[in-house]
Amino acid sequence: MFRTLNFINSNRFNRMETYGEVVLQHIPVMCKEVLEFLNLGPGSIIVDATIGCGGHAKPILERVRPSGQLIGIDQDQQAIESTRENLKEFSDSLFLVNENFKDLEKILKGLKVEKIDGILFDLGVSSIQLDTPDRGFGIRHNAPLDMRMDGKNKISAFDLVNNLPFEELSRILREYGEERFHARIARAIVEQRKRRLITTTRELSDLVVRAQASHKFYKIHPATRTFQAFRIAVNNEINSFEVALKECVRFLNPGSRICVLSYHSLEDRIAKHTFRNLEKEGQVRRLTKKPMRPFQAELAQNPRARSAKLRAVEKNETI
Repeated sequence: MFRTLNFINSNRFNRMETYGEVVLQHIPVMCKEVLEFLNLGPGSIIVDATIGCGGHAKPILERVRPSGQLIGIDQDQQAIESTRENLKEFSDSLFLVNENFKDLEKILKGLKVEKIDGILFDLGVSSIQLDTPDRGFGIRHNAPLDMRMDGKNKISAFDLVNNLPFEELSRILREYGEERFHARIARAIVEQRKRRLITTTRELSDLVVRAQASHKFYKIHPATRTFQAFRIAVNNEINSFEVALKECVRFLNPGSRICVLSYHSLEDRIAKHTFRNLEKEGQVRRLTKKPMRPFQAELAQNPRARSAKLRAVEKNETI
């Protein structure tokens, strides 16, 4: 039987080909490399901080059993339930926790776990979130403007889009979406909501496309960065990641490892600078001076992996 722990909830866009009607099946990204860096073995206690549908979790469990355990964390209750079903054969070795990974200390205390042997952060939106229309994460479906990973979060994308002032909208689009046309899009949002509230993903997507009408050439859907920015803001993703990445080192056994899979430059910069600072402090050794990228063979099978970057560190034996 699964042991699912529910704590007080606090506050993952695996990249998707969103032009047209293409939806790609979820495949765990850079799985072989992640498993090699985690350096797993029977008896290991591993944390999957963003378990999603359990894509990386299954091969991890296959390597740590029978005496090892995987602690799977996700703030999305739907993801937890999906993983419960997908990994039911591993129920004796899997703890599922419906919580935000920034609360790792509370989670481990609740499980009476003092030290762990590795942790994986696979950032972004999971396939189950993208492919569920009424969650409002994707551009393909016309859905309520939501984007909450934790359904108990009181603030949705609707609230941000329809209430924030121009300056804050522009900042979110610039910082979290790295959107070149942040001011133009923010201005279009403000003008539109004077006439009528923006309530659906289709309305927001169409507005962004119109705001960039003179720029015809895109490698991705022109609203992708806008959706990314509001999703990050709604779920407080950057702050949560920074907190968790700095804090998790102290829970690692010496020689244990942290792996981070990121899908846009903002997340990767946080991992890069955090790992560099931890190395300067003598806490870790970087295993990847530069991020690893997927090989062409993987990209041919899984285009969603095209923007993935993998970084890893090992906790020093003296810490």
